[in-house]
Amino acid sequence: MTCIVQKYGGSSVADVGRLRKIARGIADLKRSGADIAVVVSAMGKTTDQLVAMSREISSLPPRREMDMLLSTGERITMAMLCMALHEQGIDAVSLTGSQAGIITNDRHNDAQVIEVRPFRVQDEMANGKVVIIGGFQGVSYKRDITTLGRGGSDTTAVALAAALNADRCEIYSDVDGVYSADPAVVADARHLPEVSFPVMQEMSTAGAKVLHASAVQFAKEKNIAIYARATFSPGRETIVRQLSPGAVVGVQAVVSEKQVERVRLQAADIHGCFKNTVDYLEKNQISIKEVNFIDTTAAGEQTSASFIVSTKDIYGWERIKSVLLNDLKEKIVFDTNLAALSLIGEGLNRNNLTLLETLGLLGDNRITVLGMATTAFRISLLVSADQIEKSVELCHTRWVDNSGG
Repeated sequence: MTCIVQKYGGSSVADVGRLRKIARGIADLKRSGADIAVVVSAMGKTTDQLVAMSREISSLPPRREMDMLLSTGERITMAMLCMALHEQGIDAVSLTGSQAGIITNDRHNDAQVIEVRPFRVQDEMANGKVVIIGGFQGVSYKRDITTLGRGGSDTTAVALAAALNADRCEIYSDVDGVYSADPAVVADARHLPEVSFPVMQEMSTAGAKVLHASAVQFAKEKNIAIYARATFSPGRETIVRQLSPGAVVGVQAVVSEKQVERVRLQAADIHGCFKNTVDYLEKNQISIKEVNFIDTTAAGEQTSASFIVSTKDIYGWERIKSVLLNDLKEKIVFDTNLAALSLIGEGLNRNNLTLLETLGLLGDNRITVLGMATTAFRISLLVSADQIEKSVELCHTRWVDNSGG
C-alpha cells in the first residue's frame, strides 16, 4: 500500500475553513487506499503570538519553558484537524511529537532529531487511521519536550517519511515551490521545477524560507524526494531530489538573510578568548557559522577571529551581548545592521569569475562588501542591511535573468 507523508504549514491551517478544506483532500486520498501521516504546524501566527506573550513576562525566558509553551500551538492544530476528518467519516488520531517517536538531543529551541521510533504511528496506520502529528517538536532522551527551530515541521515530516519508508513526502505551504529569489523582493523570480539536495540545503541555510535545512539534510541522507506545493493552488511544484552532477550548472538562486551580526575577537591569547566566547554561546545554545581564524602568534602580532550569528529567533540576544561585552571589553566587537547575500548553484567556485564579477557589480553600484565566504555550492557576501534588497535585485538580474535558462 502506498504510504504518503504530508506537511501543512501555518498559513495552510490558519483557520477552521482551511482545516476543513484540507480534511476533504486528505479524506479523498485515504479513500483511494493510501496510508497517510500528516504533520501540521501551528495555526497562522500562533507561534509569533506565543513568543510575544513570553516577552511580556521575560526578556530572556528559559529555553526549556519556551519549548513547553511553543509546542502547544501544534497540538491545537492536530486536534482540530482530527475533528475535521471525523466529520468527513475518516478515522483519525492525533499524536504529539513525543508520542510519534521523534527523539531529539537535549538542546532546546533548535533541537536536532537523532532518532525516529514510529511504532505508534505504524500501529495506528495498520488500524486504518490517518495519523496527525504535531510538527516542530519532539522529546529529548531526558524526556523533556523540545522544539526543532523555526521551520522544524519540515524536519518532522521528512524524518518521519524516512522512518516509515514512505513513497513520498509532500510539503504544503502558501507558495507553489522554490523560486530563484524571494518573489517579495524580485517580482520576476523564476519558479524552479527541480532542485538538487545540496543546492536546496545551501538555499535553506542562507535564508530561503520554503524548506528547513535540517529537513533537506534528512531527505538527502535517506534519498527521499520532497514535493513542495501550494496548498490551495494545485499545479506547479518543485521536486527536491538527487540530481546527476552537472545537470544544472551556474547560479540558480539569489538568497538573502537580513538579521545577522558578525562577532569579531582580537586578543593575544586568541585561542582562549575564542574558546571562552563560543563556550558561553553554546551554554545559551546559540549556533555560529562562517568562522574565520587568523593566528599570527609566530609573528608577534595580536591575533583575531570572527564568526556570524543569525539573530532572528534568538531570545534575549541583547542581554547575551551585554554579558560578553562586559566580560571581554575591547577584545570583542559586534558588527550590527548587516545582511548576507548568497549566490547558490553548482560549479560556482570552479574558478573565481563569478565572485570577481559579483564584487565588480556591487562595487559599481556603490555597495560595499564587508565580508565573504564560499562553499562548493555557495558564495556569500556581507553587506549593509539597508542595501540587501538592491544587492539581490542586481545579482538576480545578472546571474539568473541573463543566464539564458
